[in-house]
Amino acid sequence: MDTRGIEQMISELRSTAQAAGGKPAAQGATEAGAVDFAQVLQGALKDVSAAQSEARAMSREFSAGNPDVNLQDVMVNLQKASLSFNQMVQVRNRLVSAYQDIMNMPV
Repeated sequence: MDTRGIEQMISELRSTAQAAGGKPAAQGATEAGAVDFAQVLQGALKDVSAAQSEARAMSREFSAGNPDVNLQDVMVNLQKASLSFNQMVQVRNRLVSAYQDIMNMPV
């Protein structure tokens, strides 16, 4: 998993906290390695979709009797796709929970 997006988000949160406290934030370091959270999330979604497509295709090949595809590889790819999908569901749940917490904060 690419941790640059997470590190970028933490950096942005720290700079926002410093700005809220009246301290100037270090803008140069934040923008130099800037990664858009939406792009990271979209890339992760594409990776999950690709894993599911690959597992589905391999499963079809095995079902069709392709001798180059064995059952172990099919099962491993199906489990990888399942795990990556479950991980994205957990990320979505955390994002929704964080959004709800922010929206319920008193102003």
